[in-house]
Amino acid sequence: MIEIKNVSKWYGPVQVLNDCSVSIKQGDVVVVCGPSGSGKSTLIKTVNALEPFQKGEITVNGIALHDPKT
Repeated sequence: MIEIKNVSKWYGPVQVLNDCSVSIKQGDVVVVCGPSGSGKSTLIKTVNALEPFQKGEITVNGIALHDPKT
């Protein structure tokens, strides 16, 4: 299960994710779509821990991505 709660991310003064929240159950198939520059790739990179985020929580199978032990 993937839980994204109120995740926000900035690149300098530009906010690219604004309080994103979603819950995805195991086995669900999800499509992330939107116009160019809307934050799709940033959201995916953030969930995969390739990009840090400044606010909110992301947990994957109960493991918090913001936890320094992760």
